[in-house]
Amino acid sequence: MEKYEVKRADKPVRGCVEVPGSKSVTNRALFMAAMARGKSVLRGTLFSDDSRHFIGSLKALGYDVVVDEENKTVRLTGLGGEIPKKTGTIDVGSAGTAARFLTAMLALSDGEYVINATPQMQARPMESLFEALTELGANFEYLGERGHLPVRVKGRCCEQCGYGDKPQTVHVDISRSTQFLSALMMAGVLVPEGLDIAITSEKTDGAYIRITSAMMKDFGCGVTYDGHDYHVPAGQAYRAGEYDIEPDISAACYFWSMAAITGGCVTVKGSRRAMMQGDMKFLDVLERMGCSVNETAQGIAVIGPQEGHIKAVEVDMNDFSDQTMTLAAIAPFADGTTYIYNIGHIRLQESDRINAILVNLEAMGIECGTLMKDGREGIYIKGGIPHGAHIQTFEDHRMAMAFALTGLRTEGVIIENPKCCGKTFENYFEVLEAVTK
Repeated sequence: MEKYEVKRADKPVRGCVEVPGSKSVTNRALFMAAMARGKSVLRGTLFSDDSRHFIGSLKALGYDVVVDEENKTVRLTGLGGEIPKKTGTIDVGSAGTAARFLTAMLALSDGEYVINATPQMQARPMESLFEALTELGANFEYLGERGHLPVRVKGRCCEQCGYGDKPQTVHVDISRSTQFLSALMMAGVLVPEGLDIAITSEKTDGAYIRITSAMMKDFGCGVTYDGHDYHVPAGQAYRAGEYDIEPDISAACYFWSMAAITGGCVTVKGSRRAMMQGDMKFLDVLERMGCSVNETAQGIAVIGPQEGHIKAVEVDMNDFSDQTMTLAAIAPFADGTTYIYNIGHIRLQESDRINAILVNLEAMGIECGTLMKDGREGIYIKGGIPHGAHIQTFEDHRMAMAFALTGLRTEGVIIENPKCCGKTFENYFEVLEAVTK
């Protein structure tokens, strides 16, 4: 399917949908299960391009991984921090989490490996993580552009570096990606003397970092945060066992937004207010736009305002920036101008997301542009009447999924390269059609 024409919804969208497991939770769970000693069972696992590259990389490293996609289960046997194969090559595809997490794992090992990636992932930043891991004793040989994948990494333990009584200290800038810090936190358990992580950027915390900390606790390990820096104590080990993956709230937000702009009601199965994913904050944005949000026995239900008459909002989305595209796609239907602040880092993700948003909104005749607030980049979007257009996805799954929302109220919206949704939600358009028919 090279193009997908969105069918305009002729009535309020109503239904109950099931979304895949969270990519962020899935890949963290895979990492920790691999580093634990013994057999783990991960239930509700996401199966997508990203998670398959993570699983494929673990298999290439010699781990015993049994996959049951039909039942959304992975059984993984870890060796207590040991990597079975001491040499090898892995391919992380376009998966940022796999790229950052596995790089840290291999850099603290006693082996030597090559890490390959797609051109899209090769363009994304890695240098801050490489610098931090080099500080810890790993060695990187760049096989392409300096500071980017692909690389050959020689693990820290290959150098027979001595371990002392005091924790190792590493410095890292997380302004471009909090995944650098999550990678160091999770891999820090592999440093026998413990690890002090000193943050050199203004940004020191974030929703995905809090997910990492919570999941490390679930797997039996702790990390402390003093308001600026992080400490991973010595003597810890991940605990094998059974683990349930949360539904992907990033995906859920598309369906809740369908209710918002059509005056409908959509429930996402298994979603709960207490979930740890940062994109839960988008529910607060929908409430400010005029929606009602209720937790039911089946999951969280969003009820849109009558006839989808939503209100414009001003919001700092730094902590849940994956929903920038979702808000941008529904903002044309809002009364007034929507302002989204503090999202400059999304230029460095799967695409230059700020540019991609503006290109597509302008193609639909919507007035929009960039703005600065307190030195941080954002965008504004004026409410209007969008017209049909071909949506350029820029190989970015979130562009495809988000701008399908605009098409629910606009004739002639055609998504180019809809297959890019396979990164996190392979049957997105099938689920969309089922709930909108």
